[in-house]
Amino acid sequence: MKKVGLTALVLSLSTAFMLSTFGSNQELASAKSTKTLRIVTDATYAPFEYMDKGKIVGFDVDIIKAIGKQAGYSVKVENIGWDPIFVELGNKRADAGISSITIDKDRQKTYDFTLPYFLSINEILVPKNSKIKSAKDLKGKVVAVQNATTGQAYAEKILGKKSKNIKKFESNALAIMELVNGGADAVVADNTVVEEYAKNNPTQKLKVISDKSNFQPEFYGVMLPKGSKLKPSLDKAIKAIMDNGTYRKIFKDRFGKEPDMKRLKDEQSK
Repeated sequence: MKKVGLTALVLSLSTAFMLSTFGSNQELASAKSTKTLRIVTDATYAPFEYMDKGKIVGFDVDIIKAIGKQAGYSVKVENIGWDPIFVELGNKRADAGISSITIDKDRQKTYDFTLPYFLSINEILVPKNSKIKSAKDLKGKVVAVQNATTGQAYAEKILGKKSKNIKKFESNALAIMELVNGGADAVVADNTVVEEYAKNNPTQKLKVISDKSNFQPEFYGVMLPKGSKLKPSLDKAIKAIMDNGTYRKIFKDRFGKEPDMKRLKDEQSK
């Protein structure tokens, strides 16, 4: 009985070891096969991407992590600045860029985009005592914008492309500081950015002007190098997180309200 029991024990231990080794090898192979995507951003655009205690945080960061997880990728988000995003993706040194990047025809000539993940529109940030009531009132005023954004494009459309009254900055934060310090009459930027800034900085006595007749809705997408093979899997992941509730939860946690899912899905289906 003892001999048979010892043999059974040895066999049992051997089997357990083999299963354990097999399981460990599977986990190791899985870990090795998980690709880490290099995601570049400009972390100066709260509440979408910004620095907090040395970490890159914000809505876009939450979204790209959820997209990556859904698609089976690990993601590493790097803060490199606005203009370098386009350089890195143009030279295919990064896998993707997420930084409140509006999908437009000019950019689509050089880059690919995923399906849209956010609906936005430009608005005007001004002092509370400002007489500016619409985009047309910006004529003859000094307007601060972030360089190479749709805010700049709208300012140029209103004031003229070579207008000296348009002040361009590397980040939207610097554009807003110019307004606060009295160097500009207004800032044109995405609605969520200016609304959050005005709400979180009440002592600066700023207000937001909405003008839907002159500013058109825009959609953010994850920007990719032209011809990227990641697009199908990322598109599928974006649809999945919108269907399974992940997107809604992230949006509500960040902004305290429900996203316009119908408008986003309608745009995705075009």
